[in-house]
Amino acid sequence: MELTHGELLRYSRHIQLSEVGTTGQELLKKASVLVVGAGGLGCPALQYLTAAGVGRIGIIDYDRVDETNLQRQVLYGSSSLGAYKAVAAQARLQDLNPLSTIEAYPEKLTARRAVELFDKYDLIVDGSDNFETRYVVNDAAVISGKPFVYGAIYRFQGQVSVFNYRGGPTYRCLYPSPPPEGSVPNCAEVGVLGVLAGIIGTQQANEALKIILGLEGVLSGTVLIYDSRSTETTRLAIRRKEDAAARAQEGLALARKAVKEQRSESPAAACSSAGEDDFEIDPPQLEELLASGQIQMIDIRGPEEEPRLEELQGLHLPMEMILEQPESLSDVKQPVLYCTSGTRSRFVVQLLRDNHHMQHVRHLRGGIGAWLRHRAAAGEIR
Repeated sequence: MELTHGELLRYSRHIQLSEVGTTGQELLKKASVLVVGAGGLGCPALQYLTAAGVGRIGIIDYDRVDETNLQRQVLYGSSSLGAYKAVAAQARLQDLNPLSTIEAYPEKLTARRAVELFDKYDLIVDGSDNFETRYVVNDAAVISGKPFVYGAIYRFQGQVSVFNYRGGPTYRCLYPSPPPEGSVPNCAEVGVLGVLAGIIGTQQANEALKIILGLEGVLSGTVLIYDSRSTETTRLAIRRKEDAAARAQEGLALARKAVKEQRSESPAAACSSAGEDDFEIDPPQLEELLASGQIQMIDIRGPEEEPRLEELQGLHLPMEMILEQPESLSDVKQPVLYCTSGTRSRFVVQLLRDNHHMQHVRHLRGGIGAWLRHRAAAGEIR
């Protein structure tokens, strides 16, 4: 697939790179990428993939543009309000690069639809903002044999990785099952720094380009964590689990069954109900354990994060410190890690158990938020 004169001119700065050249640019022209979600992460990823000359790009998103999106979803303007994101993004991207084919799917990504769509593209970029979609993306990618670029943002922190790449780890190798529905707050509840979406989404585009061009250093087996306040990055190693493919098959089956039976619960909730994780402690259990004095609470949040709860007082070991020095927990009896929402503590505990065989470490499901809701329900907070 040779480049035209117009393409040689447009992509000249790429072609000047010895690692890309005309051969690499031709690979980009032949490539196809499906971006799931045209929100905070999807917008910058789509812009740079389109500008780079990826030949065919699909966008699936059933949401419409509203005013709260404009703080970080930079593909849209006031004139886009009310429009389907996939359609509005398609129009903007086609103007950005008419040499690329942009395909819009203004619909929800279901388990069945995911497998159908993924077969039409070389790789997937996941810009979704909910666990239900994220697990569908993983499971369909594993079954389809397609790599996918993962990204997530929360307040001031973002994560990037590449899953299912050349037999590498999958998303379920990092997070085997979804958290209970409603236990993890979303951006609408806790906020997010707008520019962080651009940083992480651009990183996702970078990983996608590396995969297409066959460059080294793809973030497979590694989760890159970026803190926008300190501008620090942390790299965490993960490995593929033997049952990754089986978990993907089971996950999609549960998602399809939930839709077929028209359950009120989401596919994510259906997955999580299949079995409780023994490293998670819910607030009622924690209350009993605190009364018995059998556990040691460990706050893994940053030093500036509030509130500090008197009843959860214990050690304060920020997440970064634990990840750099996991042996700091070796002699702690019955440690229970906690953070604001349970996301970070769950992540750290799974890594400690998988990579350092620290099976005695547990965490508070839902974090401080779940604990406060439990106390309020019991009438302890008014």
